[in-house]
Amino acid sequence: MKSTLIAAEELAALSPDGVLIVDCRFDLADAKKGERDYHADHIPGAVFADLDHDLSDLSRIPLGLGRHPLPSEQAFSAVLSRLGWRPGLQVVSYDAGNGSLAAARLWWLLRLCGVREAAVLDGGYAAWKAANLPISQEPSPRQPTQVSVHYEGSQVVIDHATVGSLQDGLLIDARATARYRGEVEPIDRVAGHVPGAANRPFTENLQADGRFKSPAELREAFRAVIGDHAPEHVVHMCGSGVTACHNLLAMEHAGLAGSRLYAPSWSGWISDASRPIAAGNT
Repeated sequence: MKSTLIAAEELAALSPDGVLIVDCRFDLADAKKGERDYHADHIPGAVFADLDHDLSDLSRIPLGLGRHPLPSEQAFSAVLSRLGWRPGLQVVSYDAGNGSLAAARLWWLLRLCGVREAAVLDGGYAAWKAANLPISQEPSPRQPTQVSVHYEGSQVVIDHATVGSLQDGLLIDARATARYRGEVEPIDRVAGHVPGAANRPFTENLQADGRFKSPAELREAFRAVIGDHAPEHVVHMCGSGVTACHNLLAMEHAGLAGSRLYAPSWSGWISDASRPIAAGNT
C-alpha cells in the first residue's frame, strides 16, 4: 500500500485491476485545459477528476467557504462511485508535474474520509513521460460502484472561528511569498494574509525536477517553520484550500502526520470584511 507518494516506475508495475489512477490536471488560468489535456493523452487506465466540479462544490462559494469549497460527503461519494472506487483499492492521483496541486487535493479528501490507500504520483505526468512509460489517447471507463464516505470532521478541517481564535496552534500559508506579504494578488480581491500566519510556499517542497524532496529534507525544513509545535497543532491554508494540501502531503511524507486544513483559506477569510488583514512579514 502506498500512502503518500509513488514513483512512476512503481505505478507502472502495479496490476491495472489493483489501482485506480486519477488524472487531476488543472490550470487556474484555463479551467478546461486539464480535461482537454487528459483527452489528448494520459496514463493508460486513468480516469479524470475535475478540481472545480469533482473535488470542489462551487455552488457553496456564496457561503464564504472560499473559491474551492469542499464537496459535501454525498457529492464526493458520488464522484468516487462514478470513478469506480471501492474500499481497499489503491488510489494514485497525478497532476501535470508542476506541483501536483489538485492531485494532492484528492489525496487529502480521501484522507478526510479515513482512506489510507491513496498516493500522489511523484513528479506527476511529467515524470511518467520522462520515464518513457506508455501513454494512451483512449478513454478509460471503469465499472461504477456504489460507495458512501464520511468526513472525519472538525479534528481535520477547521473553520473561520477556529482560525481567528487559534491559541496554541500555528497557521501556515502555502502561497508564494509575494502574495503572502500582500505585494501582489493575481486572484483574490484583497491582498495580504491572516494575522499571525507563517509562510511556507508549497513550491519549496519540490526539487528542480518537480519531484518531492526527501523525507529528511522536508522534515528539517518544516521543523524550522513549526518549531516545537506538534503536527496536530499545525493548520495549513493557501488561497482556496488546494495548494495547502501540498504542504499537508509533504509533512506526512516527512513523518509529521496529523496537521489540519483551514479549507476556506484566504479567499474564505476575506469574504467577511470585518476580519483583520496583515501584510509584510508580520
